[in-house]
Amino acid sequence: MKLPPFERIVERHGDDVWRFSVSQVGIGRADDVFQETMVAALAAYPTLRDPAAVRPWLLRIAARKAVDRFRADARAPAPVDAPEPPPVLPPDTTDDALWTRVRRLPEKQRQAVALRVVLDLRYTDVAAAMDTSVEAARRNVFEGLRTLRAQLEGAA
Repeated sequence: MKLPPFERIVERHGDDVWRFSVSQVGIGRADDVFQETMVAALAAYPTLRDPAAVRPWLLRIAARKAVDRFRADARAPAPVDAPEPPPVLPPDTTDDALWTRVRRLPEKQRQAVALRVVLDLRYTDVAAAMDTSVEAARRNVFEGLRTLRAQLEGAA
């Protein structure tokens, strides 16, 4: 099967990949993760086996690039004199404390919650994007939301 031009893939799925990136690393770093995702996807695009599964394939790449960003940030030296800037949220978000808590969830829970809540994906699509079973996707969303609810109830 012939693959469509990569530009069409970016036009069709770019917004979702960018929004997912924002939910994972914040708006300040989302552009870098998005660009790294698209560069990696473009390089691997000719070897894509299932063109129908391009969206979960892109989201999987974005999730891996977000993890790479967290690891790189953890290794980077921290400034001594300047405080860390406050986290910046997705454009349509108003609850700063909630998104800060989401970003502190364990990796799989954070990704699952973002895919389910931010992108409104079905559990089958969450599972495909995370390269896991539907049951594991449901469990990660459940655990992440349960943790968030407990934290929010404790803060009230």
